[in-house]
Amino acid sequence: METFDSISERASVRVYQSKPIEKSLLEKLVDAGRRAPTARAIEPWEFVVITNNDILKKLGEIATSGSFIKDAVSCIVIFCKDTKYYLEDGCAATENILLVAQDLGLGACWVAGDKKPYAGEISKLLGAPSDLKLISLISLGWPKTRVEQVKNRNLEDVIHWEKF
Repeated sequence: METFDSISERASVRVYQSKPIEKSLLEKLVDAGRRAPTARAIEPWEFVVITNNDILKKLGEIATSGSFIKDAVSCIVIFCKDTKYYLEDGCAATENILLVAQDLGLGACWVAGDKKPYAGEISKLLGAPSDLKLISLISLGWPKTRVEQVKNRNLEDVIHWEKF
């Protein structure tokens, strides 16, 4: 798939088949995440890949905005060291994973982590070192049904040349 096609067709998927995702595909997703742009070449990220059903269920219970994680077959949790640009770097890694998931035919949904009240509880559940900040959780699975991307605003409504 072409990169722009992945961007154009990507949608948040919250309902998955029970079919597992091969380890090699999960590694490819993390590989995409670690290749994201990073301020000052710090690469502050750490990735926790979850495939254990019990942990997925607990994540879905804790992450109130991502309760559907309990029904996913996998979840990649992204943490970053508390650097000046941790959030930007972690979000770039998250987006890379989402685009490669789309390219592979996987369904995925970005669940917020940073500044959420459940961040500390998730960090504790996953045994994250105290110097790491929870950036995001990405639920993953093979989509149960085809999901259409939400209609975006028209290009002419958002583009401004030289000034507003």
